[in-house]
Amino acid sequence: MTRELVVTSKEEAAEDVMVIHLTDPGGDPLPEWTPGAHVGVDVDGDVRQYSLCGPMSERFTWRIGVRREWNGVVSNKLHDSVSVGRRLRVSDPENLFPLVPAERYVFIAGGIGITPLLPMLEEVKRAGREWSLYYGGRSRRHMAFCSEVDGPGVTLWPEDEHGLLPVDSLLGEPRPGTAVYCCGPAPLIDAVTEACAAWPAGTLHVERFTPVRPGDSARPFVAELRRSKRTIEVPADKSLLEAIEAAGISVLSSCRTGTCGTCEATVLDGEPEHHDEVLTDEERQDGKLIMLCVSRSRSAVLGLDL
Repeated sequence: MTRELVVTSKEEAAEDVMVIHLTDPGGDPLPEWTPGAHVGVDVDGDVRQYSLCGPMSERFTWRIGVRREWNGVVSNKLHDSVSVGRRLRVSDPENLFPLVPAERYVFIAGGIGITPLLPMLEEVKRAGREWSLYYGGRSRRHMAFCSEVDGPGVTLWPEDEHGLLPVDSLLGEPRPGTAVYCCGPAPLIDAVTEACAAWPAGTLHVERFTPVRPGDSARPFVAELRRSKRTIEVPADKSLLEAIEAAGISVLSSCRTGTCGTCEATVLDGEPEHHDEVLTDEERQDGKLIMLCVSRSRSAVLGLDL
C-alpha cells in the first residue's frame, strides 16, 4: 500500500547526505513501524527504498536519510529538485532487517548504514540491554547523525583519522547471546561476515545497499512458469525478472536490487541461486522462495508458481 506524503523539511546532515521529513497532507497519523523498517519513495515513477530513522513514537512524521548516489536517479532528485511542499508517493513500512531479542548487541555502521541502526539503538536503550556501536565513515563530514549517537558505548571511527574499522579486533572473540548488526558498504559487510564466521549461527544480521551480484558466473537457464504455462529462456546477461517481463508477463517489482522483497515468487522445483538481501539463511536453504530481480538458478530448469 502506498500513500501520498508531503515533504515538510530538508536538511543537510553531512556531506552528500540529506535528511527529509515526510508527513500526511491532512495531518493524519502514519502507520506504526519497527526498528529496521524501510519505505519505498517514488519520485516521478522511479522508486528507491530508504530506512526510517526517526523516533518510533513520532506518529505524524517519517524521517529518512538520503545519501547522494552519483548514478542514482532518485537520490539526485531528492537532493536537487524535490523541494519542501512536494508531494511524493511513499509505501507503507516493511521490515526485512528486524531487531531480534538478544542479551547484548554489537552495531557496526558504515556511512549512511547508520540509518536503520538509529531506531534499533533507541529500542535497546529503552529495553535496558547491553550494547555498543562502532560507526565508521570516510571522514567526520561524511558521517551523518554523529551528534545523535555520540556518547557512552559509541565509537566514532573516521577513516581519514584512524583508517578502516578494526573489524577483526571488534569481533575476534565470539560471545554467545550477542546479536551483531551491520549495515554499510559491501567491503565492510564482507569483513564483518568473515569475522563472525566462528560465532554461533544466527549471530550476524546485515543489510546491504546493493545485493551480491552473480557477475561473470551467471549462466543461462530456463524458467517454467507453471500457472502461465510458459517456458522462458533466461540468458546470462538478463535477470529473471527482465526475461519474464520481456515475455509480456506482468510481475510486481520495486527496487530491482534484491532489497525490498516485492518480486518474491514461489519455487516449485529446481535449485535457486540467491543474490538478494531479503531471505533468511533458513529460507535460502529451504529453496522455496526467490527474488526475481536478482536471483538466478543453479539448475538448468527452474519451476515457478507464476
